[in-house]
Formats: sequence, structure tokens, C-alpha cells
Amino acid sequence: MGSYHQDASVVIVGAGLAGLTTAMALGTYGIRTVLIERRPHTLQHPRADGFTARTVEIFRSFGIDSDILPETAPRFKTQRTRVESLTGQWFEELAWNPLEKKAEEKEPLQPEYSPYRGASTPQDQLEPILLQHAIDVGVDVCMHHEFAGLAQDAEGVTVTIKDSTNGSVYCIKTQYLIAADGHRSAIRETLAIPRKGHGPVNSIQSVLFRAPELTPYLRKGTKQFTIDQPELKAFMIAYQDERLVLHLPNDREWNDELMHQATLQAIGPEKVTLEIIATSRWDMSAWIADEFARGRVFLIGDAAHSLPPNRGGYGANTGIADGHNIAWKLSQVIKGTSDTQLLATYEAERLPVAWLRHDQIFARSDYKTLRQKPTLNKNGRPEQEALPDGAVEFGQIYRSDGVIGADESLPDALTPDQWKGQPGTRAPHIWIEHGDRNISTLELLKGDWAILSEDPQWRGIVKEAEENLGMKARFIHIRQSVTAEIRFREAFGVSARGCSLVRPDGYIAWRLAEVEGDPKAVLEVAWKTVSCWKAGFCRST
Repeated sequence: MGSYHQDASVVIVGAGLAGLTTAMALGTYGIRTVLIERRPHTLQHPRADGFTARTVEIFRSFGIDSDILPETAPRFKTQRTRVESLTGQWFEELAWNPLEKKAEEKEPLQPEYSPYRGASTPQDQLEPILLQHAIDVGVDVCMHHEFAGLAQDAEGVTVTIKDSTNGSVYCIKTQYLIAADGHRSAIRETLAIPRKGHGPVNSIQSVLFRAPELTPYLRKGTKQFTIDQPELKAFMIAYQDERLVLHLPNDREWNDELMHQATLQAIGPEKVTLEIIATSRWDMSAWIADEFARGRVFLIGDAAHSLPPNRGGYGANTGIADGHNIAWKLSQVIKGTSDTQLLATYEAERLPVAWLRHDQIFARSDYKTLRQKPTLNKNGRPEQEALPDGAVEFGQIYRSDGVIGADESLPDALTPDQWKGQPGTRAPHIWIEHGDRNISTLELLKGDWAILSEDPQWRGIVKEAEENLGMKARFIHIRQSVTAEIRFREAFGVSARGCSLVRPDGYIAWRLAEVEGDPKAVLEVAWKTVSCWKAGFCRST
């Protein structure tokens, strides 16, 4: 698929969701990128199917519209019900996070944190969409090619690749290498980067199947089922295309006949036309790499953090956000606007996110019984209580040189309405007037630097700062109707004359709450700091 470059700005190994997101972003930024994938084609298995509103925000910013990736839920929340069998007796709905359940009982209407909703497109349908988008923005995709080795120095990385179609071996010289090659990452192993975490969780035998007679049961809204029988404890997921997958404990030698019988047992008394599409065995584990970067090599997705499936969507969604974070930073460094110091902020920001989500998995009902005892777990980390889903999805803070005003005294995560525009957190969603439309602030954050203010004088200030620094930013003049429930000043924590500087990944880098002195000089100093501006950079060069 495309010619094979012998040099590239970035090589990505692994065309899963994290690798594809990174490739799509880099291609959009105009960075010469090669994507290597050992498989001959994307996998024909649904796997992940719960994508958060935050993930949808990321995809929308790169032009993946709703006709391609539809939204399917008011918010990212998956119903799970304990049942004897799918067509037999149904018991209670199972709570994922007790905090959310209590909040809904007291106040049914939750704050609106995003203009978008979650998506449940199965991974085997989403990956081809992202792959085609990456190709459309100029990424050179090499399927059925496999990572075979690397050597790096101060100038770049030489990546050795094996073409599995004919056995030939070739090298690509690149400035940077992205390891998106899964939880068994050959690149991580080559670099001898150790991992910590809960470790092995469970071993699973999966059966992917279809049975048309089950459609009426799936229309009840529940998408996940805990099968609870004396002789069968299993877990079933229903995908939007009415395929189902049954996860069986790998506590015996499963042959085709036993899997067929177990699937019918999980379905229950209804007579069905059972079509088994595929079976597989896989291991669940929880591991976090000690380092997310080594020299010019960066780990993303499962290569960096292996997290077991859960209703918070911490696996695929976390990897997608990794790619979103590193891509704009690589773009700025490669184009010469930023010093390489900016790349150090990737690990500083994403490693704590991985650990918080690791710990949150074991604070919730699905895995709480597996949590390490006593108060400190085996990694010496304090146990956590479950945080609100909105805090984990939208409200984890970044602390790094890419942010001004975020320190260790602040909590790791809060909901956006609690943060009120705190630097280091995702820019809040509020409704504003734009032309003749009422739109979300997030719809205007499309992968560029942005400066938001109610004061139109910032337009000229931003233009002068752009000229002085050789950088580009979008000025967003905030105007709101009198009926807007959430006001800009409150949500972003600034005055009528103040402003908020938002990074290309949609995170607030700095804010000026009150204007004193020369606002242009203050903006330039802040912008240079958070972008790790490269002294002497000139856009014309």
C-alpha cells in the first residue's frame, strides 16, 4: 500500500487504534509519516466498542464526522445486567461506579461536559475508517511489514523492517519512532523498559457469534450481561450490529463442542440458529511501563499501558489520547517551532494518567475484589476510591513544562465544572455564538493553538504575537446569548478582559485572569514557555 520510504520524519509501528490516531494526526499536520503493521489487514473481530465522548471530540477535530462515526449514547455509560441467561431470567442492573449511581438518584440531570456523545462502533469497523483517513492525509501505510530492530543516536532512529510478503529486510531512517505495537511490544522489549502494575488479571476464552432470534432481547437496551448460573459464570457483550461475544473463564480445555454448548447455555431456553463466527483465547492484565519515552522512541497505547476492559473505556480510549498528545508535539518540534524539550512533556503528562486509570479500574465494582491489600498496593501506591466518571473522562490534569499554573497541590482529577478553566485541564465545553449559529467552544478547537476571550482587542494582540514569534494561533472571540446557562468567565476562570491559551490538543496551557500591564508581552512570554519555543525560529525559514 504505497511506496516504501527509506527515510521519514516519524515511523509508527502498529496500526491499532492508538497508532492509527497518531498517524492520522501527524498526516493532518503535514508530517512525513510511515505506518508499519505486521498484519496483512485490520482484524475482523469487534474487540473494543465503547468510545467516550472525549474520544469523539478528538476524532471530530481531525474531520471524522458523524456520518462516518455516529454517536449512540447520551453519555458514555454502558448498561450491564446480571442474568441467568440472555433469554432466561434477568436479575438486577449492575452499578459500575456507586458515586454515579448515587448522583443520579439525587439529581437525574448531570452537567453537560461535551457537545458530543459516546460512540459504540466496533473496533473492527472503526480501524478501517481511521486507516483510510490516514492514507487520505498522506501517511504511507505498509501492511504485512514487521518491526525487526532499531538503533538510535543523537541524529535519529534506524528502524529495521521485514516485509512478510517476500521475507526481504530493509531499513528506514527516521527522526522519531512511535511504538504502538501492543501489550507484547517488541520495541519496548528491545529497549528493556520494565513494567509495574497489578499484573495478570484473568485468562479468557472468547466466542464471537450471531443468532438472529436474539434481536428482541437486545432491543431492551442492555449491552453487557453477567451470566450467573451454578455451572456457568461468564460475560457477554452485544455489539450494535447484533454480533455477540461470550467471554468464558479459561478454567478448562475448551474445544469446539464445549464452546458451542456453553454458548447455547448462556443464550438460554430460546431456540436459536447459532452461527459461531470466530473463537480466541486472550489474557487480561494491568501493566504500566516505567518509561513512556527512551531517547527518540515513544510508547503509546498498550505498548505503554495494558489495562483490562472496563465500562470506563480506559484501554483503547487512553491509547487514542496518547496519540493525540504526542502528535502535535512531534509536529511542532519537527517543523522547528519548538525545542525538543517539548517532547519530554509527553511522559510527564501521560504516565500519571495511565496510573490513575489503572488504579481506578481496581477501585470500581468489576475489579474491586482483585485490588491489592492493605492500604498500599504491591507497587507502593496508595489505594484509590472511585472518582466520578466525568472526572476520569474529562478532568485529569496535566503537570509539565507545557503548562503554567498546575502543581502537585492540585488533585489528579475533578469534573470540568469543578476545575473552572484550570491550566493543565481540557478546555471546557460551553455554548457560544459563532456567525449565525450557536456552537460549542470545542467545535472551534481543531488542532491549532487557540486564544479565547470576550475582549475583541485580543485579536490584534494575538496577531502581533504571531508575527513576533513566527507561530500561529486562532483567536476565538467569545460571544454568548443571554440564555446561555454556563458563562465563559465562570467556566474558564477569567475576567471580561482576560484570556485562555489552549494547546493544539485542546488543553489549557495558561490563562490571564486579569489584565495588568502589557498583555502582548505577557502572552508572548507564556506562549514561548508552554510551547518550548525555539529561540531564533522564523516561519519563513
